[in-house]
Amino acid sequence: MGLIKKYLLFNLAYALLFILVLASGYKQFTLLNYGLIPCITLVLMVFFCLTTKLSGRFHQRLFTGLVFALTGSALFLLRGYNPSWFSYGLVAFLICHLFYMGAFYLDFRSAQELDKKGARIAIFSSAITFTAFYFYLRPHLGTLRLPVLACIFIVALLIMMAAFRNQRVNQLSFKLILTGVLFFIFADALLAHTYFISPFEFSDLLISVIYMIAQYLIVIGGAERKLIRPLTAD
Repeated sequence: MGLIKKYLLFNLAYALLFILVLASGYKQFTLLNYGLIPCITLVLMVFFCLTTKLSGRFHQRLFTGLVFALTGSALFLLRGYNPSWFSYGLVAFLICHLFYMGAFYLDFRSAQELDKKGARIAIFSSAITFTAFYFYLRPHLGTLRLPVLACIFIVALLIMMAAFRNQRVNQLSFKLILTGVLFFIFADALLAHTYFISPFEFSDLLISVIYMIAQYLIVIGGAERKLIRPLTAD
């Protein structure tokens, strides 16, 4: 509740955008929906820039990730005009993941000796989950098995890096970003399922909603981030 009041104007604008995306997607107002989806990331970028002033490498890397997320969203929307743009969109989101991972690594690096038990749990659970998901997709991938394996490996590293922030930053930021990354990965998994196996009704809308929640949590968590043991101006 405190975060809602603290960022009241942004939260109201984002809630309105969320409702409009949901309504336009459900009613299949395609042009309106296509116009609104890039606004999701644009609003987040403006808010994050104004709130953090992009001070330090953590905020700069997170913001750069948002730029690539915006690029990926635009390319996904345009895939109807050129199917190859879907692949370019995947690359853009992959780069987004890499920048997010780079931001989270800065927090991990501030005190690498902490929470070794939590790190082992994150590594083990990620290895089991993402290996199982790859073998679930594998029969449907054809010649894309190696690229998809590389993507899954990077996504696994992303969730591990988000988990490694524990005890290195304030708990609010840690929980918000970890939850946001989990939602982001869920959206990625749904996208992979619909693209490689079979789409389902309103799959695009569901992915958009999960993506909006994910990016919101990551951005708020980034804005609220406080390094517990600051070693540099990161």
